[in-house]
Order: sequence, then structure tokens, then C-alpha cells
Amino acid sequence: MSAEFDRKIHNTLADANLQLAIYTATGRLKEKRIETVSDSVLPDYQELRTQANAIKKHAIENLDHYLEEFERNVEAHGGKVVYCKDGTEVSDFILALAKERGAHLIVKSKSMTTEEIDLNERLEHNGLESVETDLGEYILQLAHERPYHIVAPALHKTRYDVAEIFTRRLHVPNEIVIEKQTAIARGVLREKFLAADIGISGANFLVADSGAVVIVENEGNARLTTSAPKIHIAIAGIEKVIPRAQDVVTFLKLLARSATGQPLSVYTSFLSGPRRPGEIDGPDEFYVVLLDNGRTKLLPDRSKRESLYCIRCGACLNTCPVYRKIGGHSFPWVYSGPIGAIITPQFMGAGHEPGLPFASSLCGACGEVCPVKIDIPKILLELRSDVKKSEAREKQNRLEKLAFRAFAWLMTHPRLYELAGRLAAAMAPSDGGGWIRSVTWPLNVGPVKAWLSQRDLPPPPAKSFRQMWRQR
Repeated sequence: MSAEFDRKIHNTLADANLQLAIYTATGRLKEKRIETVSDSVLPDYQELRTQANAIKKHAIENLDHYLEEFERNVEAHGGKVVYCKDGTEVSDFILALAKERGAHLIVKSKSMTTEEIDLNERLEHNGLESVETDLGEYILQLAHERPYHIVAPALHKTRYDVAEIFTRRLHVPNEIVIEKQTAIARGVLREKFLAADIGISGANFLVADSGAVVIVENEGNARLTTSAPKIHIAIAGIEKVIPRAQDVVTFLKLLARSATGQPLSVYTSFLSGPRRPGEIDGPDEFYVVLLDNGRTKLLPDRSKRESLYCIRCGACLNTCPVYRKIGGHSFPWVYSGPIGAIITPQFMGAGHEPGLPFASSLCGACGEVCPVKIDIPKILLELRSDVKKSEAREKQNRLEKLAFRAFAWLMTHPRLYELAGRLAAAMAPSDGGGWIRSVTWPLNVGPVKAWLSQRDLPPPPAKSFRQMWRQR
């Protein structure tokens, strides 16, 4: 575990108010979920989980096919699909489009995927104003913080914290009544919606057989983001694709229940292309940016690639005893909790934070609540094994570097080099070509033994080159 990871954990544990805020909020979400998935309310809950797992498994195993089908159908409806390897390619595309269209103001919604590529910072660095319109994300943008939770980004903020942020950044009176705080944010954001040139959204699902982008939300701001500006850009990970429109029903029955304990979210939008003739609202241009950003690294591993089944409900965070103690900002990347512990090292590399797979009690609660049955504890164990193997390789590499430094030093001291050669020759058994692999030879250990397992060396000569040179 890095010193920074350890420091953040201890700071969170030492903050009693923060501990209370995290525990209360996650506890409320956890209890609501339990109620809405109970046998009396949703008797086929386990069957739905099994069905969702099978759909995602099939989609990921045939990802190339369904991405191509999705692209064809988007273009058939007048939209355009753009494939991007990483955040740089995403921002380059948006900046070029904004420059070409003369755009200056961007509104964003349901954009967790853009958080992982630091899109706001990239756009603002190039002179574009980018405004989050989800209330929690907007609060954190004003506070210059990243999301604390996948579905409740400002979960750690109390109404008093929000009042202070609004007073400091929006220059309004200190207001602690939640409904009035919401009205303040609404007043500011409505002006942004009306003036925006581009709307950027994320996506909960990408439907291959219709080319539709499905967005699930509670606030209604996503509908304004995707319909008021003249240009709509949906940015989604390539793993969000599912085969058929009827598959969406399965996930809708699971997503809101797992996320917030609602039977169904307030708004579910199916977006497929720009505004058609005769329609009174909607964008003139429609783009879907399909982001890799490390996702294809998971595909070759049949075991770990089930990490890509995640539908970002946050249920594993709400039930995880570790997340509920150390919070979201202790984690080194935008995704926190158990799902963050398995996708961060796979997307970013194990070296990003080697201690992350160990930030778990392995109690199994995350696997029990996952609506798509990702076996998170099993993947955590596999990642722990990968970290240990990597550490062993690094240790071996350090030994090799030390050995080469010692050899280089010896080569610059001729007398010691000659003495070492004599000692090695004297200690070596004289059993022909296999002498150096003898278990009795002192240096036949570690990396030397592995190197020699595939090589034959001749027995040492009776006299060294130096001895023969002196006797020439």
C-alpha cells in the first residue's frame, strides 16, 4: 500500500463527521435496496440476476459483432460513431468539433465515464466552459472535488457543506434548506442549458439492434442536456453495449433497485440520432463516442473480463464494510469501493496502486448484491496473486541489477577479476559439459539456475586467458 493511500484512509477514519455522513447515506441506500429486491416485492430477483449475467457475458464475448451492429444502426438514424482509445482522443475530437462549430459552452450529464478521462479539465484548459448538471456533480465541480460514490457523487457532503460551497462560489446567501439549495442550483443551470452549444452525456446502455443510447436518471437534467443544445455527444465505454432492446427490460428491473432502492428511475430515455423532420426538439447533430481506455486489456482473460459486466449501480459500495469506513476519496481513481478495487488495477495497471486489491475484507457481500453476478471476491484474489507475482519479479529484477553492477565493478578491477576466475574454476566440478548445472556448484541458484536450465556451458579450461597471455 502506498503512503498516499494509507494517509487518505487514516484521514477519513479520523473524521467523525465524515464517518457519520458516509455510514448514514450508504446505510439508507442499502436498506432501500433490501426492501425492493425482497421475495415479497420481486420474487424473480435471482432469476433476473442470472439473466442479466448471461446477457452481459454473451455481449462481452461477442463485443466486436455488437459494436459493429450498433454503429450501423446509429448511422442509419443519422448519427455518427467515433472510436477513441483514450482521453486524449476524446478531447481532441470534442475540441476539433467545438472549434469547427464555434462552440464555447458545454453542459454535461450522467458523465461518470468522462470523469475517468478528466474531460472537464482538458476542455477548460483549451478555453471551453464545461458545466456539470447532475446536482451532486455540480456541487463537486464547484468544490473542485471528484465523485465520492458512483451514483451519489456528493454523498459525503452535508447540507451545511453545500450551503458554504454555494455561498463561496455562487455568491448567494448561506442557505441550509435543501429545497432552497436545489432551487438555487436550478436557477443557475437553466441559464446554462439555454445557452449551451454542446450537450455531453454518458450512457447506461447501448442497444445494438436499434442504435439507441439509453440514459436512466432521476433529475430530468439529462433530457435537457441531450435535447436543448444543437449537438449531443454521448460518451460511453465499449462494454455498455447489449444485444437487443428487450434486454433493456431486464436491466431496468435491476438497476434502480440496486442503486437507490427505487423500483424504477424517474426518467428513462432512448436516444437514437438527431432530430427528425417535424420534431420540435432534439439536437441537429448526434455523436456516440465509444471509449476503450483500458477496457480491451480485460478481454483476453476469461476470468477477469467479467469485471466489464458492471452496470455502475453502486450496490457493492453501499454494502462494503471497507468502503463504508474509508470512503470514496481514499481510493486512487474515480471508481471506488469493490468495483473500483477490481477495475482500477486492470484499466490502469497493477502498479497504479498495488495495495488496492488488498483493501477488502473478502466478506463476499459485494458479490452477493451485484445485480449482474460479478464474482468480485474471486477477482480480488486473482489480482492479489498478480500483485505478489509482480513483486517477486521486481525483487528478482533488483537482484539482477545488483549482480550486473557487481560484475561491472569486478571488470574494472583486473586483479580481483582474475582471482574470482580462479576461485570459480577451482570450485567447479569437472564432469564435462554439465558441470555448471551441478547442484554442488554454489552459484547454481535463483535466476542463474533458471538461465542455466536451458543452456550448456563447456567445462572451465585448465588455464585462463590471462595465464596463457603471460606465458606466450
